Amino acid sequence: MKLGLRLNLYRAAQFSMPVDAIRHAERLGYHSVWTAEAYGSDALSPLAYLAAVTDRIKLGTAVVQLAARPPATLAMHAMTIDALAGGNRVILGIGVSGPQIVEGWYGQPWGRPNLRLRDYITIIRKVLDRTEPVAHTGPELQLPYTGPGALGQGKALKSIMHPVAPIPIWLATNAPRNTALAAELCNGWLPMGLGPSGVPETLRGRPDFEVFTAATVQITDDVKGALDAMRPLTAMYVGGMGSESHNFHRDNMARCGFPEAANRIGELWRAGRKAEAMAAVPEEFLEQSALLGSPERIRRRWQAGYAPPGVTGVIIDADQAEARELMADLAGTREEARG
Repeated sequence: MKLGLRLNLYRAAQFSMPVDAIRHAERLGYHSVWTAEAYGSDALSPLAYLAAVTDRIKLGTAVVQLAARPPATLAMHAMTIDALAGGNRVILGIGVSGPQIVEGWYGQPWGRPNLRLRDYITIIRKVLDRTEPVAHTGPELQLPYTGPGALGQGKALKSIMHPVAPIPIWLATNAPRNTALAAELCNGWLPMGLGPSGVPETLRGRPDFEVFTAATVQITDDVKGALDAMRPLTAMYVGGMGSESHNFHRDNMARCGFPEAANRIGELWRAGRKAEAMAAVPEEFLEQSALLGSPERIRRRWQAGYAPPGVTGVIIDADQAEARELMADLAGTREEARG
């Protein structure tokens, strides 16, 4: 089982890179380190920095937001960072975010996300492949651009820079149509959460296709206290990170087996009853994305099948060095690093 280390820089008011923790994970044989973005720090700049202070750990985005930059720009970022890192290290994890951020922060139309994702990923592939000048005519995106305001002088171009290695594209989604798109066009899938059925059969056992889930890992004598500490952020995402009609975190909680709780949290949060919304988050839902307690308790949960069939890696959020070491032992990465 591969391990990734999740960085939560994107939701911090002040930026601080945990270089020691990242280097520790690299020594333990972790496969990758992952950044994200919302409406603060971006996901790509930290990877350029990490390219200079690490040696081999892969540098992934989980996720970079589709509306933040045109597809050719994202391909340029990826090629540049991978060259800085020595090649074969960058993983592009892409997600659409939600309409509040797409329209409110980036000033882009929500449009038709599934069609835009197909256009976006296809253009990135063409840029990275460099087989011919990039031209694309899709329902959402076109290159060269010929729409309103165009001079009609756009020219299909080929990247001056040659990628130093193939750059995999992973898609973060849980909606069925977009998950099917991940299977069709991408090299990996980053599920927001896995429901009772686990990884879809169409994504299991495919050569070179990765499925990474996530876990908060904390060694503690107070499991309930650790779960309670997760409630504010979970309630904010399920209740407030979206609208009444569009909230993918609420939809994810429902798909994971808690539809009534998801709706109730949304109602309470919108009514301004945030403390009640936090209290309404089911402990069972929190435990689905957490490995908490003594090393023995964490070991039992891991060995009981925390990562269901089809999952090839787990991205962990672990501030404690001993937690990172425990996970390296459970996943067998420490032995691989020594070998």
